[in-house]
Amino acid sequence: MRCVWLGILLGLLIPSLAPAGDATVPTRIRVVSEVWARYTEPDGSGLGWDLVRAVFGPAGVRVEAYSVPYTRAVGLVQRGEMDAWVGSYADEVRSGVLYPRWAYDADQICALGLAEQPEVRLDNLGSFHLAWLRGYAYERYLPNLKHYRVIQRRDGILSMLTLRHADLFIDARPELEDVLVHARDPSAFRVSCLTTLPLYLGFADTAKGKALAHLFDRRMEELVASGELRPIFERWHYPYPFQEGAHATTP
Repeated sequence: MRCVWLGILLGLLIPSLAPAGDATVPTRIRVVSEVWARYTEPDGSGLGWDLVRAVFGPAGVRVEAYSVPYTRAVGLVQRGEMDAWVGSYADEVRSGVLYPRWAYDADQICALGLAEQPEVRLDNLGSFHLAWLRGYAYERYLPNLKHYRVIQRRDGILSMLTLRHADLFIDARPELEDVLVHARDPSAFRVSCLTTLPLYLGFADTAKGKALAHLFDRRMEELVASGELRPIFERWHYPYPFQEGAHATTP
């Protein structure tokens, strides 16, 4: 009889001995992003939101998506008011955030300028006057820059270039293509692609943020190995950024 009771007692105790890492995984993640067309739309649609849900949803973590301007998104995460933001470059923010090992996507970084200008390449970029949006810090990732300024909004970019207030506007290719849609004569402009930068979720430097970043890396390892993310990229007509057999960090 004593053995029977011992067996029952052990059966009751075993579930409480689950690995601490699983027990401490949060049940929700608050993710914030700038609004990018077809990527992080305010209604929760887009490639970026679908990728975040694919990572966390099957692990039992409910994704709550919020839309704010980029610099505010970073500040909310640094203060611990949000758990992560979408679309950070590697080590873009140096304090108050945690970066996972795995990138989840990659940006093709390009320059938009007048078609009549000389050819734009990464090795001659320093000879042009550049502009980009506040908060994007491209000076850390593009070489030998000498003349650049930061602007607040994408409104008026085509006029800025036409009036030669800047030679080139730097951004990810999809955003530049959205700008060109509004050009009276798109052939007057040229998009020159320069480099590719991996994209990360930036997590809050909190116990919850650390647990979520750890889960993110584990889930990305599984999803890339299984190929489950590829149909999501295909659905939104974005290039698949991961090499076959990828193991770590950058796509």
